[in-house]
Amino acid sequence: MAFPPLFILMFLSFYIKPSLSDPRATEAALICTNTSAAPTDRKVFVQNFLAALDAVTPLVTAQGYGGAVNGSGNTTVYAFGECMKDLSRGDCNQCFAQIKTQILRCLPFQRLIRGGRLFYDGCYIRYDDYMFFNESLSAVNRTVCGTVDFGGNKALFGDSVDNLVRNLSVEAPKNDGFFVGSLNTTGNLSVYGLAQCWKFVNASACGGCLANAVSQIRSCPSMEDGRVLNSGCYMRYSTSKFYNNSTTDSTPGKRGGNQLAVILAATSAAVAFLLIVAAISFFARKKLVKKRRERKQLGALLVVVNKSKLNFSYETLEHATNYFHNSNKLGQGGSGSVYKGILPDGQVVAVKRLFFNTTQWVDHFFNEVNLISGINHKNLVKLLGCSITGPESLLVYEFVANQSVHDHLFAKKDVQPLSWEERYKIILDKTHISTAIAGTLGYMAPEYIVRGKLTEKADVYSFGVLVMEVVSGRKNNSFSRNAHSILQMAWNLYGLGTLYEAVDPSLQGKFEEEEARKLLQIGLLCVQASAELRPSMSMVVKMLKDNHEIPQPTQPPFLTSSSAETSQCSQSRTSHSQPESSNTQSSRNEISESFIEPR
Repeated sequence: MAFPPLFILMFLSFYIKPSLSDPRATEAALICTNTSAAPTDRKVFVQNFLAALDAVTPLVTAQGYGGAVNGSGNTTVYAFGECMKDLSRGDCNQCFAQIKTQILRCLPFQRLIRGGRLFYDGCYIRYDDYMFFNESLSAVNRTVCGTVDFGGNKALFGDSVDNLVRNLSVEAPKNDGFFVGSLNTTGNLSVYGLAQCWKFVNASACGGCLANAVSQIRSCPSMEDGRVLNSGCYMRYSTSKFYNNSTTDSTPGKRGGNQLAVILAATSAAVAFLLIVAAISFFARKKLVKKRRERKQLGALLVVVNKSKLNFSYETLEHATNYFHNSNKLGQGGSGSVYKGILPDGQVVAVKRLFFNTTQWVDHFFNEVNLISGINHKNLVKLLGCSITGPESLLVYEFVANQSVHDHLFAKKDVQPLSWEERYKIILDKTHISTAIAGTLGYMAPEYIVRGKLTEKADVYSFGVLVMEVVSGRKNNSFSRNAHSILQMAWNLYGLGTLYEAVDPSLQGKFEEEEARKLLQIGLLCVQASAELRPSMSMVVKMLKDNHEIPQPTQPPFLTSSSAETSQCSQSRTSHSQPESSNTQSSRNEISESFIEPR
């Protein structure tokens, strides 16, 4: 198994040892923060992280601290680094050079990590996806106690520690957020302490942060060492003197430290370049492997599709719709959105982007395309083909200029009612062009309302509601609180064997009763509570067009208890009586009676 250069670099960096004076490059804690959502573009997020870190480095080298922001939107990265103020410039540079390599352990390559902070005894680094520079306390603050128990008078030692850290918390905010000191305990034993607030934390927040640290560090009084690692400050005590009394550049090792800084600056640039190359290579290879895997899964189907006259290239359709621009959007249904497009030869088409894109769905989908594309009818929108080799599945139809059915059925009293022949024609167009209403309350399938489960049968349900609207001339959400919905009305009339009574009275009887019964029964089949029992749209076309047997429907969802009981009693007196399937009963049990059809 080959390892990317980034991980090799991280592995080797674990073995870097401190040298030249004492940069205190001892890890106190690494805290990686998780999030509920990954970045919109993980590759860009990593690149922004590397760029932000690269911007922070020279600032820390020059002044001991620095912050940077890189990127925009969901991929913005905020980074900050600072050394303890008692360190010499050379020790600071060395500490920060080492801590940078370790913060990579919090990078979001596979997990949902959006931030990380690493505490060394000599320096600190943090990155995150939000502005944290003025943050003093957070939910991930941590107290780290030593492992060596104090062997003397624990009560006296605890009092000494408490007095020391309280004094540090008072003095540090007065002295640019930094203070060191010691306190004698029993005999010759002394306890030493250091408190520092990060540079961008103001004096007031600094005092609050250190006051919190005093209360937290009291959990370690019996140990010879203790640290509090807050978002805005750092506090430590120890029985060993760990800090420097002077922070001037006359500290031994200055010259060597400056030389080291030059070396580290050059090394950092090289490391940053390697990290960027490694990150780009990682994501590019991942995308390539995914594409190869998808092609392998499609197998023989891909060969058939490429040779088929039904096949359109994804790039052609993407360009035809101006990259699916909103200005070309015609509508949206439960299974996808429809866009107007112009092919290279000038032909105007309607392109539907499908929500369903699994390998199993593609296989079933192409079979449906083969079946439906062979149907030719003067009242049917022609299915021209599809695209399944791109990042999403697409359907291509003839383009039919949109006309307002709504005005003729519901809105305008002065508009001539649609004839029965026109209504029948509308129902056949609508079998293949998106209904553009499946996401609207009143047309949504029960499995989508209750469980958010979106399937290829969602449009079938919406189509069934539409059939009843066109035939009856009534909107599904236009009923008053005490009246029945279209589903309730049609189901009750079906039970009585008088479905034709649901036809729009404005037609004044100018329709064929048997044809009306057929359409409404198909509509009831499409709105059955169980998605598995609903027919496919290709089967709906056959039932509409041919003398195909039409099965008996089972009860729709969203019926009130009284309506359901009335329907069941009525149904038992007719020749249409059928035992309710276990699937339907199960589906009804999943739907709360509070989901009454909207008004």
